[in-house]
Amino acid sequence: MEKLAKCKANDAVKLAFLEEGEVEEIDSLDLTALTGFKRTDKGAVEIQLVDRLTVLKLLVELSDGQEDKQAEFFQAWERKAEEDR
Repeated sequence: MEKLAKCKANDAVKLAFLEEGEVEEIDSLDLTALTGFKRTDKGAVEIQLVDRLTVLKLLVELSDGQEDKQAEFFQAWERKAEEDR
């Protein structure tokens, strides 16, 4: 659950731009955030990603009564976001 809450969409977007000859690169992509992918014969691409807000709400519900763990998780998430900037 925490991995879903922290996942990035970068590699899902890279997947959309891969050419037919670059299929071997798919194995190196982190597609954790991807829930759906569709490419039409005309080249249009539809990407569906995990709803991170829903995952975060579920994490809070599952840790009911464990406010220390909730605070610790969100502080770690905030630190990670600051590092990525």
